[in-house]
Amino acid sequence: MHAIAGAFMVTLVYTALVECQTSTPAGRSEGAAMPPTPVSSNDALIARAKSLELDTPYVPPPGDPLEHHTSGFAKIMCSAVFITGLDPDFAAENVGYFTAPYAERAKVGKPHIDRVNKAVRITMPNGVTVTAQYLGDQGCVTLPVGKSSLHFTPVKLKRSLPDGATQPWPMGDVLPKDPLPPEIDAAKLKQAVDAAFEPAAMTAAFVVTWKGRLLAERYGEGISFHTPLESWSMGKSLTATLMGILIKQGVYDLWQPAPIPEWQGAGDPRAKIRIADLLHMSSGLRIKAPQDPDYDPSGTYPDHLYLYTGGVDSFRYAATRPLQWPPNTVGRYHNTDPVLINYLIRLAVEKRGEEYLSFPQRALFDKIGIRTMVLETDPFGNFLTQGYELGSARDWTRLGNLYLQDGVWNGERILPEGYAKFVRTLAPAWEADGRPIYGGFFWINGDGAYPVPKEAFYMLGAGGQTTLMIPSHQLVVVRLGHFKGEEASSKSLANALSLLMKAVPPNR
Repeated sequence: MHAIAGAFMVTLVYTALVECQTSTPAGRSEGAAMPPTPVSSNDALIARAKSLELDTPYVPPPGDPLEHHTSGFAKIMCSAVFITGLDPDFAAENVGYFTAPYAERAKVGKPHIDRVNKAVRITMPNGVTVTAQYLGDQGCVTLPVGKSSLHFTPVKLKRSLPDGATQPWPMGDVLPKDPLPPEIDAAKLKQAVDAAFEPAAMTAAFVVTWKGRLLAERYGEGISFHTPLESWSMGKSLTATLMGILIKQGVYDLWQPAPIPEWQGAGDPRAKIRIADLLHMSSGLRIKAPQDPDYDPSGTYPDHLYLYTGGVDSFRYAATRPLQWPPNTVGRYHNTDPVLINYLIRLAVEKRGEEYLSFPQRALFDKIGIRTMVLETDPFGNFLTQGYELGSARDWTRLGNLYLQDGVWNGERILPEGYAKFVRTLAPAWEADGRPIYGGFFWINGDGAYPVPKEAFYMLGAGGQTTLMIPSHQLVVVRLGHFKGEEASSKSLANALSLLMKAVPPNR
Protein backbone atom coordinates (compact mmCIF):
# COMPACT_ATOMS: atom_id res chain seq x y z
CA MET A 1 0.00 0.00 0.00
CA HIS A 2 1.20 3.46 -0.82
CA ALA A 3 1.54 6.20 1.74
CA ILE A 4 -2.07 7.26 1.42
CA ALA A 5 -2.64 6.41 5.06
CA GLY A 6 -0.31 9.23 6.06
CA ALA A 7 -0.96 12.94 6.38
CA PHE A 8 -0.66 14.94 3.20
CA MET A 9 -1.50 18.43 2.03
CA VAL A 10 -1.85 20.78 -0.86
CA THR A 11 1.77 21.76 -1.19
CA LEU A 12 1.60 23.77 -4.37
CA VAL A 13 1.62 27.05 -2.51
CA TYR A 14 0.55 29.79 -4.79
CA THR A 15 -2.56 31.75 -3.99
CA ALA A 16 -4.44 31.28 -7.24
CA LEU A 17 -4.29 27.51 -6.88
CA VAL A 18 -6.07 27.12 -3.60
CA GLU A 19 -8.42 30.07 -3.54
CA CYS A 20 -11.90 29.95 -5.03
CA GLN A 21 -11.94 31.40 -8.52
CA THR A 22 -14.54 32.18 -11.11
CA SER A 23 -14.81 29.64 -13.87
CA THR A 24 -17.42 30.11 -16.53
CA PRO A 25 -14.74 15.70 -21.58
CA ALA A 26 -12.95 14.67 -22.29
CA GLY A 27 -14.56 11.67 -23.43
CA ARG A 28 -17.43 9.52 -24.18
CA SER A 29 -19.69 9.63 -21.19
CA GLU A 30 -23.42 9.20 -21.42
CA GLY A 31 -23.93 12.81 -22.40
CA ALA A 32 -20.80 13.24 -24.47
CA ALA A 33 -20.00 12.30 -28.02
CA MET A 34 -17.93 9.23 -28.71
CA PRO A 35 -14.32 9.88 -29.82
CA PRO A 36 -14.13 11.92 -33.04
CA THR A 37 -12.16 9.18 -34.79
CA PRO A 38 -13.66 5.89 -33.59
CA VAL A 39 -11.67 2.72 -34.02
CA SER A 40 -14.63 1.02 -35.65
CA SER A 41 -16.98 2.91 -37.92
CA ASN A 42 -20.66 3.10 -37.11
CA ASP A 43 -21.45 1.08 -40.22
CA ALA A 44 -19.19 -1.74 -39.06
CA LEU A 45 -20.63 -1.69 -35.56
CA ILE A 46 -24.19 -1.76 -36.89
CA ALA A 47 -23.46 -4.57 -39.36
CA ARG A 48 -21.81 -6.77 -36.75
CA ALA A 49 -24.67 -6.22 -34.31
CA LYS A 50 -27.26 -7.02 -36.99
CA SER A 51 -25.52 -10.32 -37.73
CA LEU A 52 -25.90 -11.37 -34.09
CA GLU A 53 -29.35 -9.92 -33.37
CA LEU A 54 -32.08 -12.08 -31.89
CA ASP A 55 -35.72 -11.99 -33.00
CA THR A 56 -37.21 -10.21 -30.00
CA PRO A 57 -39.59 -7.26 -29.86
CA TYR A 58 -38.75 -3.71 -28.86
CA VAL A 59 -41.34 -1.90 -26.76
CA PRO A 60 -40.53 1.80 -26.29
CA PRO A 61 -40.92 3.50 -22.91
CA PRO A 62 -44.43 4.79 -22.23
CA GLY A 63 -45.37 8.38 -21.55
CA ASP A 64 -44.84 11.85 -22.97
CA PRO A 65 -41.20 12.74 -23.80
CA LEU A 66 -41.67 16.34 -22.68
CA GLU A 67 -42.94 15.08 -19.34
CA HIS A 68 -39.83 12.92 -19.02
CA HIS A 69 -37.57 15.87 -19.90
CA THR A 70 -39.42 17.96 -17.32
CA SER A 71 -38.98 15.23 -14.73
CA GLY A 72 -35.25 15.37 -15.39
CA PHE A 73 -35.25 19.17 -15.21
CA ALA A 74 -37.07 19.24 -11.87
CA LYS A 75 -34.70 16.67 -10.36
CA ILE A 76 -31.61 18.46 -11.68
CA MET A 77 -32.81 21.77 -10.27
CA CYS A 78 -33.66 20.20 -6.92
CA SER A 79 -30.23 18.61 -6.60
CA ALA A 80 -28.41 21.73 -7.80
CA VAL A 81 -30.19 24.02 -5.33
CA PHE A 82 -30.60 21.83 -2.25
CA ILE A 83 -27.45 19.65 -2.48
CA THR A 84 -24.83 21.65 -4.40
CA GLY A 85 -26.18 25.02 -3.26
CA LEU A 86 -26.21 26.69 -6.67
CA ASP A 87 -28.24 29.76 -7.56
CA PRO A 88 -31.42 28.58 -9.34
CA ASP A 89 -30.94 30.82 -12.38
CA PHE A 90 -27.34 29.63 -12.77
CA ALA A 91 -28.42 26.00 -12.43
CA ALA A 92 -31.21 26.35 -15.00
CA GLU A 93 -28.72 27.74 -17.50
CA ASN A 94 -25.67 25.61 -16.84
CA VAL A 95 -26.14 22.18 -15.24
CA GLY A 96 -27.65 18.79 -15.95
CA TYR A 97 -28.38 18.79 -19.67
CA PHE A 98 -28.33 15.01 -19.94
CA THR A 99 -31.76 14.20 -18.51
CA ALA A 100 -32.96 17.79 -18.97
CA PRO A 101 -31.87 18.93 -22.44
CA TYR A 102 -31.22 22.64 -22.66
CA ALA A 103 -33.58 23.17 -25.62
CA GLU A 104 -36.43 21.37 -23.83
CA ARG A 105 -36.25 23.73 -20.84
CA ALA A 106 -37.64 26.60 -22.90
CA LYS A 107 -40.83 24.60 -23.53
CA VAL A 108 -41.91 24.53 -19.88
CA GLY A 109 -42.41 27.04 -17.11
CA LYS A 110 -39.66 28.51 -14.98
CA PRO A 111 -38.82 26.21 -12.05
CA HIS A 112 -40.47 27.31 -8.83
CA ILE A 113 -38.12 26.80 -5.90
CA ASP A 114 -40.01 26.03 -2.68
CA ARG A 115 -37.34 26.53 -0.03
CA VAL A 116 -39.72 25.93 2.85
CA ASN A 117 -40.70 22.43 1.69
CA LYS A 118 -37.44 21.86 -0.22
CA ALA A 119 -39.14 21.09 -3.50
CA VAL A 120 -38.99 22.23 -7.12
CA ARG A 121 -42.12 22.51 -9.25
CA ILE A 122 -42.28 22.99 -13.01
CA THR A 123 -45.52 23.47 -14.94
CA MET A 124 -45.83 22.10 -18.45
CA PRO A 125 -47.82 23.76 -21.28
CA ASN A 126 -50.74 21.39 -20.67
CA GLY A 127 -51.02 22.62 -17.07
CA VAL A 128 -49.52 19.51 -15.49
CA THR A 129 -47.05 20.27 -12.70
CA VAL A 130 -44.00 18.09 -12.15
CA THR A 131 -42.50 18.08 -8.64
CA ALA A 132 -39.07 17.04 -7.41
CA GLN A 133 -38.66 16.66 -3.65
CA TYR A 134 -35.50 16.89 -1.56
CA LEU A 135 -35.29 13.85 0.76
CA GLY A 136 -32.20 14.60 2.80
CA ASP A 137 -29.59 11.85 2.63
CA GLN A 138 -31.25 10.30 -0.46
CA GLY A 139 -31.00 13.58 -2.34
CA CYS A 140 -33.84 14.49 -4.71
CA VAL A 141 -36.44 12.45 -6.55
CA THR A 142 -39.13 13.47 -9.01
CA LEU A 143 -42.58 12.31 -7.93
CA PRO A 144 -44.64 10.49 -10.56
CA VAL A 145 -47.22 12.88 -12.01
CA GLY A 146 -50.37 12.79 -9.95
CA LYS A 147 -48.63 11.29 -6.92
CA SER A 148 -47.78 13.10 -3.70
CA SER A 149 -45.91 10.32 -1.93
CA LEU A 150 -43.13 7.81 -2.52
CA HIS A 151 -43.05 4.03 -2.43
CA PHE A 152 -40.36 4.01 0.27
CA THR A 153 -39.40 5.78 3.46
CA PRO A 154 -36.21 7.88 3.24
CA VAL A 155 -33.47 6.99 5.73
CA LYS A 156 -31.27 9.26 7.79
CA LEU A 157 -27.77 7.87 7.39
CA LYS A 158 -25.60 7.17 10.40
CA ARG A 159 -21.97 7.94 9.74
CA SER A 160 -19.14 6.58 11.86
CA LEU A 161 -16.62 9.13 10.60
CA PRO A 162 -15.53 11.98 12.87
CA ASP A 163 -15.50 15.57 11.62
CA GLY A 164 -13.13 15.73 8.65
CA ALA A 165 -11.55 18.84 10.13
CA THR A 166 -10.14 16.67 12.93
CA GLN A 167 -8.50 13.97 10.79
CA PRO A 168 -5.49 14.12 8.44
CA TRP A 169 -5.88 13.46 4.73
CA PRO A 170 -7.04 11.12 3.26
CA MET A 171 -9.40 9.94 6.01
CA GLY A 172 -10.03 13.59 6.83
CA ASP A 173 -9.31 17.01 5.40
CA VAL A 174 -6.41 18.26 7.53
CA LEU A 175 -3.46 19.02 5.24
CA PRO A 176 0.04 19.48 6.69
CA LYS A 177 2.43 22.03 5.29
CA ASP A 178 5.29 19.95 3.90
CA PRO A 179 7.07 21.32 0.84
CA LEU A 180 6.56 19.75 -2.57
CA PRO A 181 8.77 16.70 -3.20
CA PRO A 182 11.83 17.72 -5.22
CA GLU A 183 10.88 15.48 -8.16
CA ILE A 184 7.68 17.48 -8.78
CA ASP A 185 7.97 20.42 -11.20
CA ALA A 186 5.94 23.06 -9.35
CA ALA A 187 5.78 25.45 -12.31
CA LYS A 188 4.37 22.78 -14.64
CA LEU A 189 1.96 21.65 -11.95
CA LYS A 190 0.64 25.20 -11.62
CA GLN A 191 0.29 25.45 -15.39
CA ALA A 192 -1.63 22.16 -15.47
CA VAL A 193 -4.15 23.37 -12.90
CA ASP A 194 -4.52 26.71 -14.68
CA ALA A 195 -5.13 24.89 -17.98
CA ALA A 196 -7.99 22.94 -16.39
CA PHE A 197 -9.71 26.24 -15.63
CA GLU A 198 -9.94 27.62 -19.15
CA PRO A 199 -13.08 29.81 -18.72
CA ALA A 200 -15.29 28.17 -21.34
CA ALA A 201 -14.76 24.74 -19.72
CA MET A 202 -16.65 25.88 -16.62
CA THR A 203 -14.50 23.67 -14.41
CA ALA A 204 -15.81 23.62 -10.84
CA ALA A 205 -13.13 21.47 -9.17
CA PHE A 206 -9.73 20.04 -10.05
CA VAL A 207 -7.72 17.83 -7.69
CA VAL A 208 -4.42 15.99 -8.20
CA THR A 209 -2.94 13.35 -5.90
CA TRP A 210 0.43 11.61 -6.30
CA LYS A 211 1.14 8.44 -4.33
CA GLY A 212 -1.90 9.40 -2.30
CA ARG A 213 -0.53 12.83 -1.48
CA LEU A 214 -2.74 15.78 -2.36
CA LEU A 215 -0.47 17.83 -4.61
CA ALA A 216 -2.86 20.49 -5.86
CA GLU A 217 -6.48 21.53 -5.94
CA ARG A 218 -8.53 24.46 -7.14
CA TYR A 219 -12.23 25.31 -7.14
CA GLY A 220 -14.61 27.55 -9.05
CA GLU A 221 -16.60 30.39 -7.61
CA GLY A 222 -18.83 29.31 -4.74
CA ILE A 223 -17.39 25.77 -4.71
CA SER A 224 -15.21 24.23 -1.99
CA PHE A 225 -13.73 20.82 -1.24
CA HIS A 226 -16.96 20.06 0.65
CA THR A 227 -19.29 20.75 -2.29
CA PRO A 228 -21.13 17.77 -3.84
CA LEU A 229 -21.21 18.32 -7.60
CA GLU A 230 -23.06 16.66 -10.47
CA SER A 231 -21.07 13.52 -11.21
CA TRP A 232 -23.27 11.54 -13.61
CA SER A 233 -21.91 8.25 -14.91
CA MET A 234 -18.94 8.20 -12.59
CA GLY A 235 -21.60 6.61 -10.40
CA LYS A 236 -21.38 3.49 -12.57
CA SER A 237 -17.85 2.98 -11.26
CA LEU A 238 -19.14 3.48 -7.74
CA THR A 239 -21.78 0.84 -8.47
CA ALA A 240 -19.01 -1.54 -9.57
CA THR A 241 -17.25 -0.82 -6.29
CA LEU A 242 -20.28 -1.76 -4.21
CA MET A 243 -20.63 -4.99 -6.18
CA GLY A 244 -16.91 -5.63 -5.63
CA ILE A 245 -17.44 -5.36 -1.88
CA LEU A 246 -20.17 -8.01 -2.01
CA ILE A 247 -17.92 -10.26 -4.10
CA LYS A 248 -15.16 -9.79 -1.53
CA GLN A 249 -17.65 -10.78 1.18
CA GLY A 250 -18.47 -14.00 -0.71
CA VAL A 251 -22.05 -13.01 -1.54
CA TYR A 252 -21.55 -13.15 -5.29
CA ASP A 253 -19.00 -14.48 -7.77
CA LEU A 254 -17.96 -12.33 -10.70
CA TRP A 255 -18.55 -15.11 -13.23
CA GLN A 256 -21.80 -16.55 -11.94
CA PRO A 257 -25.09 -16.06 -13.79
CA ALA A 258 -26.76 -12.95 -12.41
CA PRO A 259 -29.59 -14.15 -10.12
CA ILE A 260 -32.18 -11.64 -11.26
CA PRO A 261 -35.56 -13.01 -10.07
CA GLU A 262 -37.34 -12.11 -13.32
CA TRP A 263 -34.95 -14.36 -15.26
CA GLN A 264 -35.43 -17.58 -13.32
CA GLY A 265 -38.29 -19.02 -15.37
CA ALA A 266 -37.72 -22.23 -17.29
CA GLY A 267 -35.82 -21.64 -20.52
CA ASP A 268 -35.32 -17.90 -20.01
CA PRO A 269 -32.22 -17.07 -22.12
CA ARG A 270 -31.41 -14.10 -19.86
CA ALA A 271 -30.49 -16.56 -17.11
CA LYS A 272 -27.15 -16.96 -18.91
CA ILE A 273 -26.18 -13.30 -18.37
CA ARG A 274 -23.30 -13.27 -15.89
CA ILE A 275 -22.51 -10.57 -13.36
CA ALA A 276 -19.32 -9.91 -15.36
CA ASP A 277 -21.40 -9.41 -18.52
CA LEU A 278 -23.43 -6.70 -16.79
CA LEU A 279 -20.27 -4.99 -15.54
CA HIS A 280 -18.83 -5.20 -19.06
CA MET A 281 -21.86 -3.40 -20.55
CA SER A 282 -22.48 -6.46 -22.68
CA SER A 283 -25.61 -8.08 -21.23
CA GLY A 284 -27.28 -7.97 -24.64
CA LEU A 285 -30.54 -6.55 -23.28
CA ARG A 286 -32.68 -4.65 -25.77
CA ILE A 287 -33.05 -0.94 -25.09
CA LYS A 288 -32.27 2.25 -26.97
CA ALA A 289 -29.61 4.72 -25.87
CA PRO A 290 -28.23 7.98 -27.33
CA GLN A 291 -24.78 6.35 -27.61
CA ASP A 292 -25.98 3.56 -29.90
CA PRO A 293 -24.34 3.70 -33.34
CA ASP A 294 -27.80 3.40 -34.95
CA TYR A 295 -29.59 5.79 -32.58
CA ASP A 296 -32.28 7.93 -34.23
CA PRO A 297 -32.84 11.20 -32.29
CA SER A 298 -36.22 11.60 -34.00
CA GLY A 299 -37.41 8.23 -32.72
CA THR A 300 -38.97 7.23 -29.42
CA TYR A 301 -37.76 8.44 -26.03
CA PRO A 302 -34.71 6.30 -25.14
CA ASP A 303 -34.93 3.74 -22.35
CA HIS A 304 -31.41 4.77 -21.27
CA LEU A 305 -32.93 8.08 -20.09
CA TYR A 306 -36.27 6.64 -19.00
CA LEU A 307 -34.42 4.71 -16.31
CA TYR A 308 -33.78 8.12 -14.72
CA THR A 309 -36.94 10.02 -15.53
CA GLY A 310 -39.77 7.50 -15.83
CA GLY A 311 -40.85 7.57 -12.19
CA VAL A 312 -41.12 3.77 -12.28
CA ASP A 313 -39.45 0.90 -10.46
CA SER A 314 -36.22 1.09 -12.42
CA PHE A 315 -35.07 -2.37 -11.31
CA ARG A 316 -38.26 -3.98 -12.57
CA TYR A 317 -38.15 -2.07 -15.85
CA ALA A 318 -34.55 -3.08 -16.59
CA ALA A 319 -35.14 -6.69 -15.58
CA THR A 320 -38.06 -7.08 -17.98
CA ARG A 321 -36.21 -6.06 -21.16
CA PRO A 322 -35.68 -8.92 -23.64
CA LEU A 323 -32.37 -9.95 -25.12
CA GLN A 324 -31.29 -8.26 -28.33
CA TRP A 325 -28.01 -10.21 -28.59
CA PRO A 326 -26.55 -13.23 -26.83
CA PRO A 327 -24.72 -12.16 -23.66
CA ASN A 328 -21.06 -11.16 -23.97
CA THR A 329 -21.16 -10.68 -27.74
CA VAL A 330 -21.98 -6.99 -28.34
CA GLY A 331 -20.78 -4.09 -26.18
CA ARG A 332 -23.24 -1.23 -25.78
CA TYR A 333 -23.35 1.59 -23.24
CA HIS A 334 -26.79 0.82 -21.78
CA ASN A 335 -28.12 1.84 -18.39
CA THR A 336 -29.93 -1.47 -17.94
CA ASP A 337 -26.64 -3.03 -16.90
CA PRO A 338 -25.64 -0.78 -13.97
CA VAL A 339 -29.29 -0.62 -12.88
CA LEU A 340 -29.34 -4.41 -12.65
CA ILE A 341 -26.07 -4.50 -10.71
CA ASN A 342 -27.77 -2.14 -8.25
CA TYR A 343 -30.73 -4.54 -8.19
CA LEU A 344 -28.40 -7.39 -7.22
CA ILE A 345 -26.86 -5.22 -4.51
CA ARG A 346 -30.27 -4.50 -3.00
CA LEU A 347 -31.31 -8.15 -3.15
CA ALA A 348 -28.14 -9.26 -1.36
CA VAL A 349 -28.19 -6.59 1.33
CA GLU A 350 -31.84 -7.09 2.19
CA LYS A 351 -31.58 -10.89 2.07
CA ARG A 352 -29.18 -10.78 4.99
CA GLY A 353 -31.48 -8.49 6.92
CA GLU A 354 -29.56 -5.24 6.49
CA GLU A 355 -30.86 -1.78 5.65
CA TYR A 356 -30.23 -1.11 1.95
CA LEU A 357 -30.01 2.69 1.69
CA SER A 358 -27.23 2.91 4.28
CA PHE A 359 -25.14 0.08 2.78
CA PRO A 360 -22.79 2.31 0.74
CA GLN A 361 -22.07 4.48 3.78
CA ARG A 362 -21.19 1.68 6.16
CA ALA A 363 -19.53 -0.67 3.66
CA LEU A 364 -17.46 1.87 1.73
CA PHE A 365 -17.72 5.56 2.56
CA ASP A 366 -16.97 5.25 6.28
CA LYS A 367 -13.94 3.10 5.46
CA ILE A 368 -12.22 5.54 3.07
CA GLY A 369 -13.23 8.94 4.43
CA ILE A 370 -16.07 9.83 2.05
CA ARG A 371 -18.46 12.32 3.66
CA THR A 372 -20.17 14.26 0.85
CA MET A 373 -21.50 11.58 -1.49
CA VAL A 374 -25.27 11.71 -2.07
CA LEU A 375 -26.80 8.72 -3.86
CA GLU A 376 -30.25 9.36 -5.31
CA THR A 377 -33.08 6.91 -5.95
CA ASP A 378 -36.19 6.34 -8.00
CA PRO A 379 -39.60 6.70 -6.25
CA PHE A 380 -39.26 3.07 -5.10
CA GLY A 381 -36.04 3.66 -3.18
CA ASN A 382 -33.77 1.98 -5.76
CA PHE A 383 -30.39 3.64 -6.18
CA LEU A 384 -30.02 5.30 -9.59
CA THR A 385 -26.24 5.44 -9.38
CA GLN A 386 -25.92 4.87 -13.07
CA GLY A 387 -25.69 8.68 -12.90
CA TYR A 388 -27.89 10.24 -10.23
CA GLU A 389 -25.31 10.93 -7.54
CA LEU A 390 -23.32 13.93 -6.40
CA GLY A 391 -19.97 14.08 -4.66
CA SER A 392 -17.06 16.40 -3.96
CA ALA A 393 -13.84 16.26 -5.94
CA ARG A 394 -11.90 15.10 -2.89
CA ASP A 395 -14.30 12.21 -2.36
CA TRP A 396 -13.98 11.06 -5.97
CA THR A 397 -10.21 11.31 -5.48
CA ARG A 398 -10.46 8.98 -2.50
CA LEU A 399 -12.34 6.42 -4.59
CA GLY A 400 -9.76 6.72 -7.35
CA ASN A 401 -6.95 6.05 -4.89
CA LEU A 402 -8.73 2.94 -3.64
CA TYR A 403 -8.40 1.55 -7.17
CA LEU A 404 -4.84 2.76 -7.60
CA GLN A 405 -4.05 0.68 -4.49
CA ASP A 406 -5.74 -2.47 -5.81
CA GLY A 407 -8.70 -2.12 -3.48
CA VAL A 408 -6.68 -1.82 -0.25
CA TRP A 409 -7.08 1.07 2.20
CA ASN A 410 -5.20 1.57 5.45
CA GLY A 411 -4.14 -2.07 5.31
CA GLU A 412 -7.68 -3.39 4.85
CA ARG A 413 -8.63 -5.16 1.64
CA ILE A 414 -11.99 -3.70 0.66
CA LEU A 415 -12.19 -5.09 -2.89
CA PRO A 416 -11.21 -8.60 -3.99
CA GLU A 417 -7.62 -9.08 -5.01
CA GLY A 418 -7.43 -8.47 -8.75
CA TYR A 419 -10.77 -6.64 -8.96
CA ALA A 420 -9.06 -3.36 -9.87
CA LYS A 421 -7.38 -5.23 -12.73
CA PHE A 422 -10.73 -6.63 -13.86
CA VAL A 423 -12.43 -3.23 -14.11
CA ARG A 424 -9.58 -1.79 -16.20
CA THR A 425 -9.25 -4.78 -18.55
CA LEU A 426 -10.84 -4.44 -21.98
CA ALA A 427 -14.27 -6.11 -22.09
CA PRO A 428 -14.32 -8.99 -24.64
CA ALA A 429 -17.46 -7.78 -26.46
CA TRP A 430 -16.02 -4.28 -26.85
CA GLU A 431 -12.77 -5.77 -28.11
CA ALA A 432 -14.74 -7.80 -30.65
CA ASP A 433 -16.25 -4.54 -31.90
CA GLY A 434 -12.79 -3.02 -32.30
CA ARG A 435 -13.32 -0.48 -29.52
CA PRO A 436 -10.54 -0.72 -26.88
CA ILE A 437 -12.27 1.74 -24.57
CA TYR A 438 -14.38 -0.08 -21.96
CA GLY A 439 -13.69 -2.38 -19.04
CA GLY A 440 -15.99 -3.09 -16.09
CA PHE A 441 -17.98 0.11 -15.51
CA PHE A 442 -14.68 1.94 -16.02
CA TRP A 443 -13.37 3.43 -19.24
CA ILE A 444 -9.86 2.58 -20.42
CA ASN A 445 -7.42 4.67 -22.40
CA GLY A 446 -6.73 1.96 -24.96
CA ASP A 447 -7.28 4.34 -27.88
CA GLY A 448 -5.23 7.13 -26.36
CA ALA A 449 -8.19 9.47 -25.94
CA TYR A 450 -6.25 11.19 -23.15
CA PRO A 451 -2.61 12.34 -23.51
CA VAL A 452 -1.49 9.94 -20.79
CA PRO A 453 -0.22 6.33 -20.89
CA LYS A 454 -2.64 3.84 -22.40
CA GLU A 455 -2.70 1.87 -19.15
CA ALA A 456 -4.72 4.68 -17.57
CA PHE A 457 -8.35 4.00 -16.68
CA TYR A 458 -11.07 6.29 -15.51
CA MET A 459 -14.55 7.02 -14.26
CA LEU A 460 -16.44 9.24 -16.64
CA GLY A 461 -19.68 11.18 -16.47
CA ALA A 462 -21.71 13.43 -18.74
CA GLY A 463 -20.62 17.05 -18.70
CA GLY A 464 -16.93 16.14 -18.61
CA GLN A 465 -16.85 14.67 -15.08
CA THR A 466 -13.67 12.62 -14.80
CA THR A 467 -11.69 10.62 -12.23
CA LEU A 468 -8.53 9.41 -13.95
CA MET A 469 -6.11 6.85 -12.52
CA ILE A 470 -2.61 6.71 -14.03
CA PRO A 471 -0.75 3.78 -12.40
CA SER A 472 2.58 4.46 -14.14
CA HIS A 473 2.75 7.85 -12.43
CA GLN A 474 0.77 6.97 -9.27
CA LEU A 475 -1.60 9.82 -10.10
CA VAL A 476 -5.29 10.37 -9.54
CA VAL A 477 -6.77 13.39 -11.32
CA VAL A 478 -10.34 14.55 -10.72
CA ARG A 479 -12.06 17.17 -12.85
CA LEU A 480 -15.67 18.18 -12.16
CA GLY A 481 -17.50 20.92 -14.01
CA HIS A 482 -20.80 22.52 -14.87
CA PHE A 483 -22.47 20.73 -17.78
CA LYS A 484 -22.60 23.69 -20.15
CA GLY A 485 -18.81 23.65 -20.40
CA GLU A 486 -18.65 20.03 -21.56
CA GLU A 487 -17.41 20.67 -25.10
CA ALA A 488 -14.64 23.07 -24.05
CA SER A 489 -13.68 20.83 -21.13
CA SER A 490 -12.30 18.16 -23.49
CA LYS A 491 -9.54 20.43 -24.76
CA SER A 492 -9.02 22.04 -21.36
CA LEU A 493 -8.51 18.72 -19.59
CA ALA A 494 -6.27 17.37 -22.36
CA ASN A 495 -4.02 20.44 -22.04
CA ALA A 496 -3.93 20.05 -18.27
CA LEU A 497 -2.98 16.39 -18.51
CA SER A 498 -0.23 17.06 -21.04
CA LEU A 499 1.33 19.55 -18.63
CA LEU A 500 0.83 17.23 -15.68
CA MET A 501 2.79 14.49 -17.45
CA LYS A 502 5.70 16.90 -17.55
CA ALA A 503 5.27 17.92 -13.92
CA VAL A 504 5.28 14.43 -12.38
CA PRO A 505 7.88 11.77 -13.17
CA PRO A 506 6.87 8.16 -13.86
CA ASN A 507 6.94 5.88 -10.84
CA ARG A 508 10.20 4.05 -10.24
